[in-house]
Amino acid sequence: MLEKVLELLKNAGVYAWEVTDKKTEGWEFYFIRHALDQNRAKSVEHIHVKVYQRIGEASVGAAEAELHPSATPEEAAQLVENLKAEAGLAPNRIYSLRSPEEAHRAPRDSAAVDVPAIAGDFLAALSALPETETEDINSYEIFVSAVTRRFVNSAGIDVTETYPSSMAEVIVNARNAGEEIELYRMYRSGSCDAAGLRRNLARTMAYGRDRLRAAPTPPLGRADVLLSTDDALAVYRYFVARLDPAMVLRQMSDWKLGVPIAREVRGDAVTLTALRELPNSSRNRAFDREGAPIRDQVMLRAGVPEHYLGGRMFSAYMGLEDSFQPGNLAVSGGSRSAAELRQGKWLEPVEFSDFQVDPMTGDIFGEIRLAYWHDGEKTVPVSGGSVSGNMRELLGDLQLSAETVQYDNWRVPALTRLNGVTVTGIES
Repeated sequence: MLEKVLELLKNAGVYAWEVTDKKTEGWEFYFIRHALDQNRAKSVEHIHVKVYQRIGEASVGAAEAELHPSATPEEAAQLVENLKAEAGLAPNRIYSLRSPEEAHRAPRDSAAVDVPAIAGDFLAALSALPETETEDINSYEIFVSAVTRRFVNSAGIDVTETYPSSMAEVIVNARNAGEEIELYRMYRSGSCDAAGLRRNLARTMAYGRDRLRAAPTPPLGRADVLLSTDDALAVYRYFVARLDPAMVLRQMSDWKLGVPIAREVRGDAVTLTALRELPNSSRNRAFDREGAPIRDQVMLRAGVPEHYLGGRMFSAYMGLEDSFQPGNLAVSGGSRSAAELRQGKWLEPVEFSDFQVDPMTGDIFGEIRLAYWHDGEKTVPVSGGSVSGNMRELLGDLQLSAETVQYDNWRVPALTRLNGVTVTGIES
């Protein structure tokens, strides 16, 4: 079907087109406790088609849809005609697609993905977890795939790569004499990060135990907040969003190249880098979804923007010919150790019902399910209340640990300290 779609598009008389064909071959396992309940192999294909149409002399519109691989030639032809009509209804300023010269700079060879070996690593890691009578694994599911992605566009790009994609979903139970709770975790990766998986699940079991004995969060007013879990990624995604050409051109971000993002820095200035590869990442790709080659590139150096990175349309409008959509991202460690950042009084939320950082306003908000309150002498688990603040106000005092940790396609400081966050408790 793919070749038929490409033939139809070449003869469709449209301004431009893109096709992504993604084939996934994988294994899936479903466990109750540590007993295999069922397993299966999967083989699926997704064909995504995008059509561009000229609208007048200076505008172009786009429409996209997925074509089922079992579609008939008539259905494929109808899809292309529908997209042509829809693309004519959404005008944008004209721009060109990625060129073959750009795509050919990306590595072309992909290493073979050993699905059985990766699955074996997950099985070994999850079967070796240290469980107790009060904290254990309820169930888990493992998904391991080899993904082959081919991208073709009307400008002449035709590139293919294969990469691993994995996911583990785990439910942890914790109980005491009168209560039992469940904690859900989902881990994404390329190959298996066995050490990281075991470390995170061991911490999750401890969180379950402490949640059962947590006291109400006191009304702290302004307090320093430590982020030591993947919730910290919401903070660092704020930086990525502010450096996206789409945000800048729409005036949703006022960050300018060469201009510090904070007026005064009393803590650690952030250095953010897009990376081609990270160990075990699910985003080790040679090219982005528009065919642009992915490379190592500093986006923010010591709090000063150096490069905007993002999709082709807004990058082209800004004249950014070397822009791309990052896959892996890294935030450099700071000037202090994690132990030094734990000095003084602090609140360390480790379970939120939700935690977000608004990319436009910088507003921070999250409801606490479990946190640790350290009053300068002792540490106690607490629950309830919320944290709030604004990144614009917190940037100058941001403190990052020298140690770093990886969460799938992110490598970030193991501890992020936000000074002066508003903490609302639940005591009267």
